[in-house]
Amino acid sequence: MSAGTGGTAGDSTRSVHAGRPPATAYQPSLPGPVFVSHYHLPGEAAGPYTYGRDENPTWDRLEAAISELEAPGDPAVTTLAFASGMGAVAAVLLSQVRAGEVVVLPSDSYQATRSLQERLESYGVEVRLAPTAGDAQLTALEGARLLWLESPSNPELDVCDIRRLADAAHAAGVLVAVDNTLATPLGQRPLDLGADFSVASATKALTGHGDLLLGYVTTRDPELTAGVRKWRKTVGAIPGPMEAWLAHRSLATLALRVDRQASNALALAQALLTRPEVTGVRHPGLPSDPAHTLAARQMRRFGSVVSFTLPDQAHAERFLAALKLTSEATSFGSVQCTAERRARWGGDAVAAGFIRFSVGVEDPADILADVLGALDEAAH
Repeated sequence: MSAGTGGTAGDSTRSVHAGRPPATAYQPSLPGPVFVSHYHLPGEAAGPYTYGRDENPTWDRLEAAISELEAPGDPAVTTLAFASGMGAVAAVLLSQVRAGEVVVLPSDSYQATRSLQERLESYGVEVRLAPTAGDAQLTALEGARLLWLESPSNPELDVCDIRRLADAAHAAGVLVAVDNTLATPLGQRPLDLGADFSVASATKALTGHGDLLLGYVTTRDPELTAGVRKWRKTVGAIPGPMEAWLAHRSLATLALRVDRQASNALALAQALLTRPEVTGVRHPGLPSDPAHTLAARQMRRFGSVVSFTLPDQAHAERFLAALKLTSEATSFGSVQCTAERRARWGGDAVAAGFIRFSVGVEDPADILADVLGALDEAAH
């Protein structure tokens, strides 16, 4: 790792130093973004940098940093950055699957991921759906090319046994991709649990400030990396250098943010359990959560998202309107608390009063006061 840290460095140390060059006299610790469409390229068209859609040193530093977080100390790991999380998701699904093959998707995954079903089927790919809970996707593996997992799932926060599913998939000759957006690499390391791909929307908790769009794909297999890299180049799903630089800068506080968010989320979930009008409280860190035992085996941090259900749509909307610190927004993982009535978008099998609440880094007492006060106001 850069800056003199080793493979045993702690998470916060790694977050600060990952992907940064060694300290050099009179140079910044994180060089600024390189804005370029073409490079001076005399003679033969050989790298390391040939054209702005192929390579950029700002991407390289970010990708090296993410690789160090996803699989510390493993030189075989490669990360590719994308313009958005869905750019990364689509790159894996559409670069690895051909007509006549089978993809297994979670029926309760992020709805934009499931929206690719229609596109895949139009290319002659069979798509099978099964829920996350209970490792139900095990029943759909026969003859598949790729198994897609999302754990914890968004928005219902179910968890599957990644190691069990990956082992079963590989025994059947099936590739495994895990959407690790909610957990982040400091919460869960899919490659170490047997996955072939770790995929995430860095828009969310990884960068954590609600001010950029970014995604990434991490793999150990050079052949898989080459296929995803070729897809990125061909369709042009590349990140801007400013976004890549902002993302890398934001990684320095990742461990601080996810620790605070996880502890705040657990405190909120525990407080919600005391409210009679609130049902279905979910957070993997809750000892009473149905996913907790499994989550505790494979997750190191439990994330920032709490979900729960209010009696009906009107009640949920009164609650959201009464919040003072919390923005009503559709993303999650930001330093600021956000919440939304998820059913307003359609596409998720949730009740009309279902709330996805993303807990920020504000003081826990202030978060609880905001939420409990809004619940009081919504009840009248």
